[in-house]
Amino acid sequence: MCKAFSCIATRKKVYWKLGMDSHNDISEHFKLKDDVSNNFCPVEIVPKNNNYIEPDEWVFNFDDKCPDWWKQSNEEMCWSAKDKWHKQLITKVYKNRIKNIIHPFKLPTIKQITKTDINNLKKWDSIGDSIGDSVRDSIGDSIGVSIWDSIGDYIGDYIGDSIRDSIGGSIWDSIYGYAGYMFKLERSEWKYTNKVKTKEYPFISLIKLWKRGLVPSFDGNIWRLHSGKKAKIVFEISKKELKMR
Repeated sequence: MCKAFSCIATRKKVYWKLGMDSHNDISEHFKLKDDVSNNFCPVEIVPKNNNYIEPDEWVFNFDDKCPDWWKQSNEEMCWSAKDKWHKQLITKVYKNRIKNIIHPFKLPTIKQITKTDINNLKKWDSIGDSIGDSVRDSIGDSIGVSIWDSIGDYIGDYIGDSIRDSIGGSIWDSIYGYAGYMFKLERSEWKYTNKVKTKEYPFISLIKLWKRGLVPSFDGNIWRLHSGKKAKIVFEISKKELKMR
């Protein structure tokens, strides 16, 4: 699988687009052809620690092999393109929100669930039925899987393994939904969400719960809302019953 930063270098130019990790997608987007003169070189430049927010050492790789025509100037153009790409990435992500991530389990424990909370949970449930793919797929394909994984892991690490383990893997959809909120994309740019009825960020119902200090989890039958330092279950309801609310 291609990773960010991905680009296609030709003898005189480097082609890339924020959110596109796939060399095939880049090629199709810019209508490039790998002709008989081999004027086509897929390249990746990836941080060694796979952290795109706080990268350590960037590593340059040819996706296939170094062509005969390759010069130092071609590599320099790739590095320059990577710098522009990374600047766009950091600009597109809300810097202040990365620095000030809301930790829902450090907020006061919610003791009384409101009708608004239940309504937001119901909307969050309906999103899973509407998009046809997971929240991760929607956000990953909208932003770029490599970037998305880095942001998701960044927030997941901040939440902490012990809390995530106590709730189970289903919390990741909530983490993904919150991480996607950090990106400045137009409503129409979010993949697979055409059936989600909102003019805002398509997963805004999750954000409203998260900011309240409530994190949803789902085991395939029962929805739960967790709150407080130990991610205590403060509300649970079956999917069937939730739909009837």
